[in-house]
Amino acid sequence: MGKMKRRFLFFTFLVLVITYGYSLEPLKEAYPFQPVSFTQVKIEDTGRSNNFAVAAGVKLKAGPYIQCLGQNEMTVRWITNEPCFSWVEYGSDPDVLGQKAESVKDGLVQANNTVHAVTIKGLTPGQIYYYRVCSKPIESFKPYQVIYGNTYTSEVYSFETFNSSKKKVSFLVFNDIHDRPESFSHLLPYQSSEKKDFVLMNGDIFGHLDNEDQIVKNLLVPFAGVSSNSPMVFSRGNHETRGVFARHLDQYFNRGQHGFYYSFRAGPVYCIVLDSGEDKPDDNNEYFGLVKFDPYRVAQREWLKQEIKKKEFKKAKYKVVFSHIPPFYSGDWHGTMHCREVWADVFNEAKIDLLISGHTHVAGIHPKVEGLHNYPIVIGGGPKDGQRTMIEVKADEQSFHLKLIDDSGKIKEELTL
Repeated sequence: MGKMKRRFLFFTFLVLVITYGYSLEPLKEAYPFQPVSFTQVKIEDTGRSNNFAVAAGVKLKAGPYIQCLGQNEMTVRWITNEPCFSWVEYGSDPDVLGQKAESVKDGLVQANNTVHAVTIKGLTPGQIYYYRVCSKPIESFKPYQVIYGNTYTSEVYSFETFNSSKKKVSFLVFNDIHDRPESFSHLLPYQSSEKKDFVLMNGDIFGHLDNEDQIVKNLLVPFAGVSSNSPMVFSRGNHETRGVFARHLDQYFNRGQHGFYYSFRAGPVYCIVLDSGEDKPDDNNEYFGLVKFDPYRVAQREWLKQEIKKKEFKKAKYKVVFSHIPPFYSGDWHGTMHCREVWADVFNEAKIDLLISGHTHVAGIHPKVEGLHNYPIVIGGGPKDGQRTMIEVKADEQSFHLKLIDDSGKIKEELTL
């Protein structure tokens, strides 16, 4: 049979299969072939164009990274490349991780998801714990049958819980990175060698939010060497309120009971994180009627007035507020002025020791001005070369020392309380 005739018969039969549902068995006999199961091949985004890789089981897209707002708990977060049932194994001995924690909501153990957050509760303040994350892929999830794949188990990491009785604390602050993840690897080598109790992201780490991959690529992956063992605290900036993915940010970072404003105690330092919102009026055309930050800031004022009445706040040696937009030294934009209007008098009443901000891209330490702001204001730098800064703080019962370090490794300014 000629080649052209065989092709004609092949395609004729194929049309009959598609049109009338004829069996392919006669074709298999005439043209033996090995069927390909496309479910066995998964395409993984490698971040490079014209390239792909075959996934072999569960892989971590990001993490684990830890977050904490309390002394008796720690939240472990990670992202997998496929839906899983996940948990954390932990203990006080790295060789005996005999305890297990899962995420349970409304009676349901969270599963079949790729973004995982497990809060370990009932921990002892100031104690070192060891942990690893485990994810079991769900290959089939039917009402009365669930089929699992092979379990992924991470290496063992450690963390230390917050402790208000701890005599000293050390932490870092970053701000206004604006989707330049190389800034982390540039600045981190200039920190002191001791392990940090936490690292605070003080807003505008992103230029706006498009998708999960942006969060992974521009923060979680470049910071992985730190955030697996030292808690990452996230303070939202105005640029994190922009973009199609802005309303999904809380899936990746801990929030307080009220949202992106909260407090926590780390050693002698009582920390208050405020969410300064956007920098323009709510009815500005840029927001298309989709923001209401003025009433949100007013609500924070009422919460703040109650927060400063707490016995633990009053007893703390140092009281530090973090707000991306500073109420002073940031021009007369609406966000700045409204923060000043609703918060500045409460700061003075509370006798806070320090405010740490960003936003302006102009790094500096502004001494207190009695009657205006009775506390110094530290403002971190911007995203460009020559603007970038890292703030390092060491505090104990005797002193509170802050260094504003520039991107050449030099100490730009220092502050001692």
